[in-house]
Amino acid sequence: MKKLFAAAVLMTLGVLGVWLFASPPAQAPEVTFSTLSGKQLKMSELRGKVVLVKFWATSCVTCVAQMPDSIENYSKYQAQGLEIIAVAMQYDPANYVINFVETRKLPFTVALDTVGQVAQAFGDVKLTPTAFLIDKNGRILKRYLGEYNKTEFRGTLEKALAG
Repeated sequence: MKKLFAAAVLMTLGVLGVWLFASPPAQAPEVTFSTLSGKQLKMSELRGKVVLVKFWATSCVTCVAQMPDSIENYSKYQAQGLEIIAVAMQYDPANYVINFVETRKLPFTVALDTVGQVAQAFGDVKLTPTAFLIDKNGRILKRYLGEYNKTEFRGTLEKALAG
């Protein structure tokens, strides 16, 4: 009986693995970002660029620690077609976000998700930092949660920019 159960579990995992890896990447949701400058930016307007949508909060230690890397990546790859949209979580007070952006001189787009609909559209994001790397055709290439391997990220990013 144990062997039969183990075989069933392995078969289920194998089918799930084939389904996960064989299925095409998911399309990024069609959302509208409300930027700090008051501009409305639609996801579809970013087609043709590689986009990193990063959910963060000023109270998130890991988010704050990752901002210099985001600035460096943006500075290095913007001319090649990288766009970063840093989406402040619904619970983050707008004045905290504005102060953070101004004092750190963030060079990329920062958006407020005041009612949580952008986080909801991306699979009900609750944990920060959560980021989605999206290719030029609007497909989600990879989801990052928390800490990530910087070398691996740059490799994936460079492939997407070259594609």
